[in-house]
Amino acid sequence: MRAPHVLLTGATGSVGAEVLARLVAAGTRVSALIHRNGRFLASDGSVVESPEADSLSGNVRLDGFGLSTNERLELGRSVTCIVHCAATTDFGASQDEYDELNVGGTRHAIGLAREWDVPLVHISTAYVCGLRNDVIGEDELDAGQEFGNGYEQSKFRCEQLIRDASSHGLRAAVVRPAIVVGRSTDGAIREYKNMYPVVKLIVEGKLRSLPGRYDATLSLVPVDYVADVIAAVVFDIKSAVGGTYHAVGAADLSLRDVSDVFAEYPSFAVAKFVPAASFSIDDLERNEREYYLRIGARYTSYFGRRVGFDATNTEKLLGRRAPATGKDYLRLLLDFCLDSGYLGTPLPSIDDVLRRLGTE
Repeated sequence: MRAPHVLLTGATGSVGAEVLARLVAAGTRVSALIHRNGRFLASDGSVVESPEADSLSGNVRLDGFGLSTNERLELGRSVTCIVHCAATTDFGASQDEYDELNVGGTRHAIGLAREWDVPLVHISTAYVCGLRNDVIGEDELDAGQEFGNGYEQSKFRCEQLIRDASSHGLRAAVVRPAIVVGRSTDGAIREYKNMYPVVKLIVEGKLRSLPGRYDATLSLVPVDYVADVIAAVVFDIKSAVGGTYHAVGAADLSLRDVSDVFAEYPSFAVAKFVPAASFSIDDLERNEREYYLRIGARYTSYFGRRVGFDATNTEKLLGRRAPATGKDYLRLLLDFCLDSGYLGTPLPSIDDVLRRLGTE
């Protein structure tokens, strides 16, 4: 029996680096495929380093990840699992980018998994459900849904490829994170992506009116929990193969909840959500219109969905419930954004205040 050896793509990303940290901490050898030079940074900015980890130059856009014949032969002798995290999560990416990086990358991951006869762990998104409402089951995929953006649709296509390949012998498991945000313990996040830019525009008063409904729900999930789920799938890959696992928080937040929490912060503006049928871009002032068209419009489909995600498979795999992600967790995220300076001006520490007063 071969010792565990994982080929990991996307290891320089927020989720990938956290997955890397968990795998090497458990003594798993990891070959991290990187397209450009970069360090593996955890959510708090610390460097993930281990003698169990090595970097491998490649490109998921290319067949065989662009690895040479000799590299593929050598890796094929030792790799026991592929974890495919690499993807663009940019809602404003071009269709070519989604086709080449997300869909093409998954196709190439499937090809290598077949070539080496090893299981594949594919990282998708819970929002492959598209614009559906209600509670989404982990095993559900194609319900004729429409999609809020090209990213969701690309991940849906990826899962279709996985299912088709699985019907022809591929051993695969799929992990579907919700909206990935800061660490469960302190809200720490390395990159302010996804919902963070639109939150920043809202609380700074640059987006004052948005189409949405106050009973719409947002499913947030801490980045560390997502990594826990992925690592658990890898560690129990024989049992996990054939399953789909929702990496989601224990509670969804309604837009009313979000607005109420924003209102607790004196320096924050609070956007007004209006029914989509009543919203008109022409009613916005010029600057707000530009912010809306360039950033806000990419996210507004999330402000009209009332969706939840079943996580029975995931909870059974981990043997525990997901972390709390209600109002208190949102406050934790916002406090970290304030302390880091991403939102507003960070408050001075007590030591700083006393120093300024000359009492120290």
